[in-house]
Amino acid sequence: MIFGRNKSELPTPESALPGREGRPFQVGGTHLALGTPVETQAPDGFEVAVFGLGCFWGEEKTFWEVPGVWSTSVGYAGGQTPNPTYEEVCTGRTGHAEVVRVIFDPAKVSYADLLKVFWENHDPTQGMRQGNDRGTQYRSIILTTTPEQQAEAEASREAYQKQMTAAGYGEITTSIVPLEHYYYAESEHQQYLVKNPFGYCPLHATGVSYA
Repeated sequence: MIFGRNKSELPTPESALPGREGRPFQVGGTHLALGTPVETQAPDGFEVAVFGLGCFWGEEKTFWEVPGVWSTSVGYAGGQTPNPTYEEVCTGRTGHAEVVRVIFDPAKVSYADLLKVFWENHDPTQGMRQGNDRGTQYRSIILTTTPEQQAEAEASREAYQKQMTAAGYGEITTSIVPLEHYYYAESEHQQYLVKNPFGYCPLHATGVSYA
C-alpha cells in the first residue's frame, strides 16, 4: 500500500498525482543498440506502435531486436498525470503503464508482426501485474495510433484468446485504447539492458503461440 491505497487499482481523477506542465528531465541521445534517435518523430513512411507488457527494461530489448524496427524508447502512457517521473509512476497514483514506443518500417515489419511479438512475450491474463511485478504500471495494454491499429489489435486479442483458452489460461485482461499522451521515461531507463547487461529482466512469456 502506498499513500493508503492499493497499487493494483487505477487512481480516480481526484486521487491522481497532479504532475506538471513540462518534463522535469532530459532524454535525447542516440539509441545504444540501433544508432537512431531516441526522442524523435517517425520518419516519413514509418509508423508508431505503443505496447505495455510489464517491466519496460526487458521489453524494450524484445522490440529493438525485431528486424524492421527503426527505433524504440520507453515511457509512460495510459494514465492521468502529465509529465510523470518514474518514482511517481511507481506509487500507482499516475495511472500510467510502463510502455515501449516502437517506430517501425511497415515495408519490413508489419503491425501484425509486432502484435505477435507482444502477445507471445508476456502473460496477458494477469491483470495489474506481470509475475512478481505488481501494480497498475505493469498491466497489459496496447495503445493504438490509428483506427486501423485499433481494429487490428482488437481482432488479434480475440484470436489470441482462443489460443490461450485452448492452453488452459483464463480471460485476457489486455486493454486496447487509442494513445492520448506518451511521456518519455528518464534517460537512465532508455536501453537499460545495454547499460546494465546483467540487469533485472524477467521472462513472463507463456509459451502459447499466437498463430
